[in-house]
Amino acid sequence: MDCCNVRCGLIAGAVFGALVAILGGVLIPLGDSVIQGTVKKESVIEPGTTAYENWVATGGKVYRQFWFFDLQNPVDVVEKGAIPLVKEKGPYTYWTRYLPKENITFNDNQTVSFMLPLGAIFEPSLSVGPEEDNITTLNLAVAGAYSLVPEDAHGMLNLAIWASKSSLFQTRPIKELLWGYKDPMLKTTLGFFSPYNGTYDGFYTVYNGKDDISKVGIIDRWRGERSLSFWNDTYCDMINGTDASSFPPFVDKKKPLYFFASDICRSVSASFERTMDLKGIEVNRYTLQPDTMASPTVNPNNQCFCRNPIVTKNCTMAGVLDISSCQAGQPIYISLPHFLYGSQDLQENVHGLSPSEEHHFTFMDVEPITGFTLRVAKRIQVNMMYGPSKAIKVLKNVKEYTIFPLVWMNETASLDQETADMFKRELFSRIKMLEIIQNSFMGIGVALFVTCLISYCVVRRREKTTV
Repeated sequence: MDCCNVRCGLIAGAVFGALVAILGGVLIPLGDSVIQGTVKKESVIEPGTTAYENWVATGGKVYRQFWFFDLQNPVDVVEKGAIPLVKEKGPYTYWTRYLPKENITFNDNQTVSFMLPLGAIFEPSLSVGPEEDNITTLNLAVAGAYSLVPEDAHGMLNLAIWASKSSLFQTRPIKELLWGYKDPMLKTTLGFFSPYNGTYDGFYTVYNGKDDISKVGIIDRWRGERSLSFWNDTYCDMINGTDASSFPPFVDKKKPLYFFASDICRSVSASFERTMDLKGIEVNRYTLQPDTMASPTVNPNNQCFCRNPIVTKNCTMAGVLDISSCQAGQPIYISLPHFLYGSQDLQENVHGLSPSEEHHFTFMDVEPITGFTLRVAKRIQVNMMYGPSKAIKVLKNVKEYTIFPLVWMNETASLDQETADMFKRELFSRIKMLEIIQNSFMGIGVALFVTCLISYCVVRRREKTTV
């Protein structure tokens, strides 16, 4: 009778252990469902959610760091046709994106519209010098007029350059070069990013994710339109993805992330590179691919981005994007810093450049469960073009078209420790707790089941031996 009780107890223990292990297994999809439900609820862009609070006003500080290309031999370039020699100077750092979104309007259950105010505050402690530091660079008025004025009117342009005592190059404080100065030739305000302070980017309309969380943050319209009008091509004029500050939750690293960048007038994509640790949070790093700026001969999709076959040598040049169509005709070319991934011609026509993947590529570190971008470094370079002219004195010795680097910037942001701790406390601690409970149930259940089963076998063997 005692042996029977022992065997029954062991069988019951094994059954109980199996049930506990099964319960642990059942908790896995149940826990995942709870997590997904919470994330989906908090990712919707509407008042009261975590996403909304971070969406209205950027939590962490966003900086724009500027490195200028200080021309060392302006006289030799103009008088002897020498190759420009530049020296990088920077960073000069500004705090941007500190203003919350304005004119927030909930249109329906699917979209929300807003304006993004622009502003920049100088950060001396994060800069190599004051805003009054002088830089010798290309004369924006001369280079711009050269591209806009027909060749048969170059004689008149030459007179305007002479009368205003202008030249191909100029020396000005970085504050003026960035945000604006009164040009003596054009009698108007010019600057790399003028006007900026007090202006807006938008009007944006994005999906709020309420009806479909897989579309949250994705841009529906920009300036009231679902496509661009800069490239005269359906593919190049597409507005794809988000603004890169966040992506729909539960990111699949096998798929690229798409985002629209208004400052380069196009949409781009980034691909998964590797998994990293950021302040104790696992993030996926996505990087801009080299073929993003490849020539159409390498990436046929870029054919519609080729606007000037003369400058780009019949669209065989890689590494630059002509955005003059969205810059009122100004000969602005966008590239990666130091012409990273660009054609050899770009390096040969300007000396002093040293492209580096480590320092000059663009990346985003995205938390895959929430889709939030927790660290970003968007690096782009602004260039202008000038070329030869028989009628313009300051261009007579120029031998060929040159894409001259003006400045490159790194728009960077990273979550601070307080936000990281909140992230871990509000989301990952719950996930960890669920994992501990699941693993504990499964571990205890399996251990109990195996122990009871082995004990049962031992008891049965002893009984047979006794008999």
